[in-house]
Amino acid sequence: MTSTVQITWDAANARRAERQFPAGPAPAGTPAAGTVADIVTAMRGAHAQVLSAAEVSIGMRAAGGVTRADVRSALWEERSLVRTYGPRGTVHLLPARELPLWSAALTAVPVGPSPFPPDVRLTDEQADEVVAAIGDALDGRCLTLDELTGEVVARTGPWAGDRVMPAFQDLWPRWRQVMHRAGWAGKLCFGPNRGRKATYTRPAWAGVGSEGARGAEDGLFTFVSRYLRAYGPATPAHFARWLAAPAGWATGLFRDMAAAGAVEEVGFEGTPAWVAAGDTAFPEGPARGVRLLPHFDAYVVAGQPRERLFPGEAYRRALAGGQAGNHPVLLVDGVVGGVWHQRRRGRRTTITVEPLVRLTARQRRELGEQAERVGEVLEATAELVLGKVTVGPHA
Repeated sequence: MTSTVQITWDAANARRAERQFPAGPAPAGTPAAGTVADIVTAMRGAHAQVLSAAEVSIGMRAAGGVTRADVRSALWEERSLVRTYGPRGTVHLLPARELPLWSAALTAVPVGPSPFPPDVRLTDEQADEVVAAIGDALDGRCLTLDELTGEVVARTGPWAGDRVMPAFQDLWPRWRQVMHRAGWAGKLCFGPNRGRKATYTRPAWAGVGSEGARGAEDGLFTFVSRYLRAYGPATPAHFARWLAAPAGWATGLFRDMAAAGAVEEVGFEGTPAWVAAGDTAFPEGPARGVRLLPHFDAYVVAGQPRERLFPGEAYRRALAGGQAGNHPVLLVDGVVGGVWHQRRRGRRTTITVEPLVRLTARQRRELGEQAERVGEVLEATAELVLGKVTVGPHA
C-alpha cells in the first residue's frame, strides 16, 4: 500500500515522543497509563543490562510516584515483566504477556556467522543441544551461572564447559555463546539475585509458545507493526539496526508486509519509509520540553535518523562511535541537547548535567524538576549541578 503522505522530522519525532512518553508521563486513560508493564510495552522493551538504567527509563515515563521498587515488584512479585535477552542480544525488560510474540520474532531472525574462531565456536547441532539443555536445567529452578554451567555440561558433554570464549579479559565456557539464544527461545530469563550472584530460571509463567498457532509470518507482521507504531516512519535498515538483523532479511520482510497491506509507504524527509497500515496521523508541531533519559534508553537507541536526533555537537559528544545509549542524555524539545551523569552516595545522588545548547529559564526549571524525579525513581534525594561531565561512555 503506497501513500502520498509526507512526514517531516519534527512531526515524526513529536509522535515518537508522545508514544514513548519522553514528552511527559503517559496520559490518564491511555493504555500505557495503567501499569509498569504497559509502559514497557509502549517502549518496545527497556534496556536492562544495568537494571537501574531500566528503572529510570520506566520511572521517568510514569505518572508521579513510580519508583525502582515498583519496577522490581513487577519483575519478582507480579511477574508482569521478564528480564531476558531482547533486541541485539542485549538484556531487556519485556512484558511477560508479550514474551511469546518476542520469542517468535527473535527466533525468526536469521543467525549470522559466528564471530569466534573455528576451534571456539559451536556447530549448529551443538548450539541447539545447549539451548535445549538450558531449558531442561532451568525448568522450575533458579540457578547461578556456575550451577547452570554444571547442569549444561552434564546434559551435553565436556566440550560445552571448555573455557575458550574470550570475554572481558577472561575466558568463559563454550556454551555461553548461545546464552542469548536460549533467552530468545523462552528457555532462560533472569531470576532474583542470590546475594550478589545473578540467577537464571525458565519463564514458564509467560506462556512462551502460545503465539505459535498464529504462524511465524503473522507473528512477525504483528511484531513489526508494533515497532512501527512506536518508532515509525522507519525504513527496513532502521528496523534491522534496532534488532541487529540482516538488512536483506528486513527488506524482504517489509516487502512481504507491503504486499499483504500490513504497512504503508510514506515520504519521510524526502525518503521512502514505512508506517503501520493506516497509522498516518501525526502531530502538527515539534516535541517540546526538557527530559533526562538514562543509558541506552529505548527512545535514543531506536531513534532514526541519528543525525537528526543528535544534531550538531550532540553527535560528537553524546554518541560513542555512532552508537547511541553510551551516555545518558538531556533531551531538549525532543532532540539530544546534552549529556549527564549521576553519582550516588547513600541516600543522596548528585546529577551533573552538561547542556550543549543554551537553556531558557523555563527549561532550567524543567531540568530541576527532572533531576528531582530521577531522585524519586531511585529513592534518593537529588542535587542538580550544571557543569562538564567528565565520565566516559558506558562500556
